[in-house]
Amino acid sequence: MDDTDAVLDELFAVIEDRKEQLPEDSYTASLFTHEKGENAVLEKLGEETTELLLAAKDDDREEIAHEAADIVYHMLVLLSMKEMGVADLRAELRERR
Repeated sequence: MDDTDAVLDELFAVIEDRKEQLPEDSYTASLFTHEKGENAVLEKLGEETTELLLAAKDDDREEIAHEAADIVYHMLVLLSMKEMGVADLRAELRERR
């Protein structure tokens, strides 16, 4: 497992923990308990995607990395909401090789 795999697995483990524990001061936990339900995460994915596109248009490499990370994070939260995980993502990507 390379560093990227480890980072994704660690991040997903934190997301799963926040989903289970629901600490009051956690942004991640707030996504699982938001009154809009999964729409809160879907809206964030749309917002972050727009921000990524604008950063790409501006050739802002630092902002591209930042917004791409936001998308990955929110995508992992969505996978967790759907009772899926990083393994599902890896399996799909492997099939596409």
